[in-house]
Amino acid sequence: MKIPTSTYRIQFRNGMTFDRAAGLVPYMKRLGISHFYASPIFTATAGSTHGYDVTDANEIDPTIGGREGFERLSSALKEHGLGLILDIVPNHMAASLENAWWRDVVENGKESRYARHFDIDWNRRLTLPFLGDSFETVLEAGDISVKADPRTGKPALAYFESFYPLNPQTYTGREAEVLKISGKNDIASLHDQQSYRLMSWRDAPRELSYRRFFEITGLAGVRVEDGPVFDDTHRLILELVRSGKVDGLRVDHVDGLADPKSYLERLRQEAGPDCYITVEKILGEGEQIPADWPISGTTGYEFISALSDVLVDSDGIERLRSAYGEMTGNPADMAAELRKAKLLMADNNFAGEVSTLLKLALQIQEAEGKAAPLAEEKIKAALRELLVAFPVYRTYGTANGLPPESRQTLEKVVDTVRRGPNAPDEQALAYFERLLKGDVAGAAAADSTTFRIRFQQLTGPLMAKSVEDTLFFRQHAALALNEVGSEPLPRVHSLERFHAEMQTRLERQPDALSGTSTHDTKRGEDARARLYVLSEAPDLWAESVSRWREMNGSARQDLADGPAPEPEVEWMLYQALAGVWPTDLSLPDTAGLKALEERFVAYVEKALREAKLRTNWNGPNEAYEQAVISYARNLLSPQNSDFLEDFSHALRPFVRSGLVNSLSQSIIKLTAPGVPDIYQGSEGLDLSLVDPDNRREPDFAMLQQQLTEKEKLASAEEEEWQSGRLKQHVIATLLRLRQELPSLFRKGEYIPLEVVGKRAGNIAAFARADAEDALVVIVPRLVFNALNPALDVDPENRWAETEVVLPARLADHRYSDICTGTTIDPKDRIAVNWVFADHPFALLRT
Repeated sequence: MKIPTSTYRIQFRNGMTFDRAAGLVPYMKRLGISHFYASPIFTATAGSTHGYDVTDANEIDPTIGGREGFERLSSALKEHGLGLILDIVPNHMAASLENAWWRDVVENGKESRYARHFDIDWNRRLTLPFLGDSFETVLEAGDISVKADPRTGKPALAYFESFYPLNPQTYTGREAEVLKISGKNDIASLHDQQSYRLMSWRDAPRELSYRRFFEITGLAGVRVEDGPVFDDTHRLILELVRSGKVDGLRVDHVDGLADPKSYLERLRQEAGPDCYITVEKILGEGEQIPADWPISGTTGYEFISALSDVLVDSDGIERLRSAYGEMTGNPADMAAELRKAKLLMADNNFAGEVSTLLKLALQIQEAEGKAAPLAEEKIKAALRELLVAFPVYRTYGTANGLPPESRQTLEKVVDTVRRGPNAPDEQALAYFERLLKGDVAGAAAADSTTFRIRFQQLTGPLMAKSVEDTLFFRQHAALALNEVGSEPLPRVHSLERFHAEMQTRLERQPDALSGTSTHDTKRGEDARARLYVLSEAPDLWAESVSRWREMNGSARQDLADGPAPEPEVEWMLYQALAGVWPTDLSLPDTAGLKALEERFVAYVEKALREAKLRTNWNGPNEAYEQAVISYARNLLSPQNSDFLEDFSHALRPFVRSGLVNSLSQSIIKLTAPGVPDIYQGSEGLDLSLVDPDNRREPDFAMLQQQLTEKEKLASAEEEEWQSGRLKQHVIATLLRLRQELPSLFRKGEYIPLEVVGKRAGNIAAFARADAEDALVVIVPRLVFNALNPALDVDPENRWAETEVVLPARLADHRYSDICTGTTIDPKDRIAVNWVFADHPFALLRT
């Protein structure tokens, strides 16, 4: 298997086509990338901005160039010696009439050849939750009629631009007669004869008859665990792999599958031993991917979380949380807030899925024929508590029960629930433990397996929507830690913890991707790096927010349900704005402020709705939203010059320290265990907000211009940091080194290095070493005070009296700085002040 030395993620659609991407290949080659990493390329719904709503898994989307365009990109990659990794989506497809398979299921119901391709409960009619109101209300309003489908000419139930095909058995031989139906009762009768039931989108959380992706009704779960379904959905994927045009696969949301291990084993068998395979999976605290999965690792969200151990001041983050609690008058109990968010999901957004599990549990109990069955209320309470208490995405039970690691996880969860303040009935809890372990025999065994799989397919979405898409938009003390893959509960951050995590990473998944920005992260890597700095100056930040709240007090509105924005949201607005503030924005720049305002306002609306407190996606509180958006617009109004000057001035030291953090995290990503993934444009500065902002196309022309052929790195002048040019050149230098020394970075030992002296706490140092080569990495951390001009620290002596201690195997070697070419012979200690003379970092190669 050829393991990438690095990957570069490109988002297709939104203007990005195969031909445009092919034009970027020479730039990627020059940057030092080994593998082009493509977002989904298969045909998706019209206007799709991401490609995860696949409508044809065996066609390359014509809107981005089709098969011909793909072949041109493939040729360009081969010409320059780059590999190709595809993002594939086995868990779901679009529940759209544009999807021929789904349309066939809608038309023919259980008799469709694709009826079992989708995860549908055929004990009832297929629910289609795409009406604006109930079927009866929509029918009464005259919005549903019988018309000929303009695409097929066949009779259909027409709802605005959608034409739902009628089952041929309900009209064959009398098409003309059916097309004349216009009476509401007759339309309702015809609707009742169909294999599907049209209903309001609002009823989906409770009444859906098919498994969906998270809570998106437009994405239907696929039963890829069935051999014929796997074959049908992977035909083109495997053709591209076997032809040598695709070198690797990234499996989207692997935890959504019924049996991830079996799926990955089949994929490995079909794709062959040389295909590089990674999976999108969120790892919980202390969790590792199962050792028996035949893959190279995850896509790297856990790496983002690990980086916070290097760049967050653990004491300061607690003071920041305290300041947030004092300002809002509501000190956060994160465990309680997490429980609230999970209960909201279980009782509302996923009520239908929970109800399905409850019915199954009752059926199994009845089938077992116990003398004293448990009351439904007790079973429901126990089920609810188990779902809410799950600390990881899921376990991996099959028809054979739970594997040992999953069994241990379940036992810990059950014990936590049993000892907790909301402990349900002990017998009910023991019943679910038995069901999930597979300790059920006889006629109930099959239903027990179904229950186990359904339960496991629910805990992941419930966790994701509770944490990433609810809690992280409610608790704003430290936005940098509200990231995909991060733990929701506060923890200690330490350099020692990071070193331990990297040693484990080298042991468990050395070939996994290491990301810092993705299309799903809550903010760009450089915005996050800047916001980490708040933990170093929590009191200064809190004082600034208090001042800004007072300056903008007249923009707040008092609504019937409270102030808008409330203090929590004000804190969030200032912190989010600090993260996204462009390094090159000079006041007064009216055009720049307007461009930033439009991006910021879109983020504010999403953040408010995701919080699900005073507004949400299903029932927007327009008065509240507009009041907060008006406040946000006022922040960036050129007329609000006093605030803008104060804000930009106060932000400067955070920006400077954030740029240092940015470079440190990039260097660590490119030298620590794992395969570094560069998300499009993030080789420059990535100050993006949550999607869709982070999916905007970067300025590739500027990036290509910045990356010159010069061997010497860009200078350490501040302008080079602020433009992102220094970051880009450091990345390019290290990417080329990775290509030169692939074994060192893939298999070389990870050695934490001790730092002693005056600024020991401001340095992170480690080495990668094998029998042939060694690289010593020294980067700054927690530098807010070290860079503070008010402290009158002589820059030339900023790092004086600080040394990196070399263990015996690294001592007494001559090292060369790969950035400057300077050679040193440090014996057993490296003086930081000396190696930071040209750049505030050192990359020393033997």
